[in-house]
Amino acid sequence: QVQLVESGGGLVQAGGSLRLSCAASGRTFSSDPMGWFRQAPGKEREFVSSISWNGGITNYADSVKGRFTISRDNAKNTVYLQMNSLKPEDTAVYYCAARLRVSVATMTDPNGMDFWGKGTLVVISS
Repeated sequence: QVQLVESGGGLVQAGGSLRLSCAASGRTFSSDPMGWFRQAPGKEREFVSSISWNGGITNYADSVKGRFTISRDNAKNTVYLQMNSLKPEDTAVYYCAARLRVSVATMTDPNGMDFWGKGTLVVISS
């Protein structure tokens, strides 16, 4: 059974940092792009960041560019999201996702992902 398990969420003050992790099990994703999405209360799920199979290409939503950094460790089957300079508008449930055998460029649309984690809650206080 394939699982993506997010961790690292929590409550921090504005300006602080968090590092999210997404550990995959049940299969290796070392040949596939992975990404992070988020969903705030009352809003649709939105793209945050994605990374190619080897980490050579990364993409970010404009709202997080320059503040968030995505990375991956294929030996650990894990993808990370380092979040700095956090703002109250970053408050959301953050989800990890994977899509098989596609270009990382297709990872901006939450529809069509093959695997999702259950999410980790990030709350930023002002």
